Amino acid sequence: MIKRRKGYEKTLVPVERSRRIIFLDKRGRRLKRYSVPAGIFGILGAVCICYCGGIALAGFGTYFFLIWGGIGCGCLMLRAMFRNEKLMIAMPGWIKVTGIGVFAAGLLLFCTVEGLILTGYEAKAAGGADYCVVLGAQWKKDGPGEALRKRLDEAAAYLTENPDTRAVVSGGQGADEAITEAAGMREYLIRAGIEPERILTEDRSANTYENLVFSGELLDRKQDRVVIVTNNFHVFRALAIAKKQGYAHAEGLAADSLPGMAPHNLLREFFGVVKDFFAGNL
Repeated sequence: MIKRRKGYEKTLVPVERSRRIIFLDKRGRRLKRYSVPAGIFGILGAVCICYCGGIALAGFGTYFFLIWGGIGCGCLMLRAMFRNEKLMIAMPGWIKVTGIGVFAAGLLLFCTVEGLILTGYEAKAAGGADYCVVLGAQWKKDGPGEALRKRLDEAAAYLTENPDTRAVVSGGQGADEAITEAAGMREYLIRAGIEPERILTEDRSANTYENLVFSGELLDRKQDRVVIVTNNFHVFRALAIAKKQGYAHAEGLAADSLPGMAPHNLLREFFGVVKDFFAGNL
């Protein structure tokens, strides 16, 4: 039946058909709320995968960089979920709420830990310390890795300015290292002009916790003033472990790190802080 009124036509639609049309329109409006997170996760996924590839090409660090590829793939999977009309409509509300809650809690934890890490980024140490403990890092075939080189240069500058301070170079031998990190660090400091008799070596440690435990055996943790030299992203965790190990007068001295590696270093350090917290090292 058609009614004509003032130059236009209005068609009466059967009831069953009108219900289907209304449902489809409502469903379309529902999906609009998912377009923003879909876009965000899509961009994040592409950026993480590109960053993973960039680190791989640059050849920095260990295989930990692959986590960026995993994060990128996860983000792209979430993007596909948000863009799947049938899936988002069929998914129960409690699953959506739980997922949002878990994501929010994880994000809050991540931001809190990263905030703590950043407190050590500009750490400076006063002169006149009894010992300068230099924490080890990767030693390559042709010398120290970039992170370790920056630590050693910072330590050499401090030791030159404070001739009465002794050094403790700390680091064992990794599976891919020809010599112990401590041995290489000692030779590097000697070439930088530091007298050999001022340098003590600790060559058993395999991680930050052991660095500070074994180095503590070479000095008086309760009485000596100790400057701990490491990269800026690592200072917070190193100091927290040192205090737990009884270093009563410990200070941090932050060496620089490569700016382009900052996201990678901060992400890796997040997992390091969480691991040491649950291991009771902090």
